[in-house]
Amino acid sequence: MSMCDPIGKSKIQRSAGLGKPAVAIALVLLFFCGFARAESISIRDNLDRQVTVQVPVNRAVIFQLYEIIPALGIWDRVVGIGRHAYRNDLIIASKPDVAKAIPSPGTGTDINIEALFALKPELVITWIYRPDSVRFLEDRGIKVLGVSPENLSEFYEAVRLLGRVFKKEEKAEACLTEMDRLFSFVKQRVSRVQPGAGRKVLWLLGKPTTVACELAVSNDLITRMGGINPAARIQRASLDISMEQIVAWNPDVIFIWGYAGYTAESLFDNSQWRSVAAVKQRKVYKAPLWSIWSPRIAPIVLWMAMKTYPERFTDVDGDKMLDEFYRKVFGIPHEKVNGFD
Repeated sequence: MSMCDPIGKSKIQRSAGLGKPAVAIALVLLFFCGFARAESISIRDNLDRQVTVQVPVNRAVIFQLYEIIPALGIWDRVVGIGRHAYRNDLIIASKPDVAKAIPSPGTGTDINIEALFALKPELVITWIYRPDSVRFLEDRGIKVLGVSPENLSEFYEAVRLLGRVFKKEEKAEACLTEMDRLFSFVKQRVSRVQPGAGRKVLWLLGKPTTVACELAVSNDLITRMGGINPAARIQRASLDISMEQIVAWNPDVIFIWGYAGYTAESLFDNSQWRSVAAVKQRKVYKAPLWSIWSPRIAPIVLWMAMKTYPERFTDVDGDKMLDEFYRKVFGIPHEKVNGFD
């Protein structure tokens, strides 16, 4: 399936070269418990564990993917949240009292076990980077869903799965429909770009010389907005490369991860970068502080496309499109969250 097509309901497949179980968050079994009329689903998570959950989950601790909470409208099901959510603009706009109303038992990599147990969660949703923590909780009777979507298709599957977990399937599909609407709009606008003739785009990560490669979700974003990622030939998620290689690639546009500790000016003021086309033309942009593992990934693609091919969006009111998206998906106006230039 082309990454330029709307994402369907295809099964998530094993990522090439990763040497780990399929990173699908796949729904593999659905059955009913007759007397209690309670529905259960059996899930194989990203740690290749079979997790059976009674749904709807009414007491969840969500360490990761928490920007999906307002999209599904499940604040009443959340009893704990990752600490970083307290600084998240979308979470604050959706629930201004989040820091007082919903306690945090830490983060997915730094869990306060006593605080977590006190919340009596029916399900904990967290990254898979600390499998020891997952096993510790599992051994003590707490159900844990390990998540780690690695591309757009897997993120779509994750949204659909959480829709099932919280019995918010219609909300999940409505969210994905709005994402597809933005993706389709961008595709239509850049459709005249001939295959192989798109502008060369690099996505830089924590260091200016660390680039997003083929297996990074950022590569999916570049592809979706009609760009060509020179680093896509590298079969990894990211790699620290030489300055000479970046100069040889000579990207037309550069995007910097929003949480990186440097800015576009850092490149403009560095003599090593001055021969790079993107720097010479001042086509270097720092991404907004938005989570990529969020429905906001679709507005990020719109922003990237408008920066990469501004001539194709001269008649587009980006703020208006974003406001419509935020109101439909999150139930809040765009002006309440961080925007992008």
